[in-house]
Amino acid sequence: MIRLPLFSRILFAVPVIGWMLKDVIYGRPENKWYFLGALVSCWIMAIMAFGYPAVIIPVICAVPLAFFVLLMITRG
Repeated sequence: MIRLPLFSRILFAVPVIGWMLKDVIYGRPENKWYFLGALVSCWIMAIMAFGYPAVIIPVICAVPLAFFVLLMITRG
């Protein structure tokens, strides 16, 4: 049996998210869509519970990724 890296073992040990990620990586191909649907459902429930901050906080967290993509585009 192949031993997973420490980061993977820690990530898979997280109760709900880890189980879902393990199922996405090692399970059937359609599990990716179920995982995506679960994430979208959780985001919608967060919007219903917390309102506007649940929309804005993920967008603000994505700003460094957008800057990185723009930097890679301009580098050529």
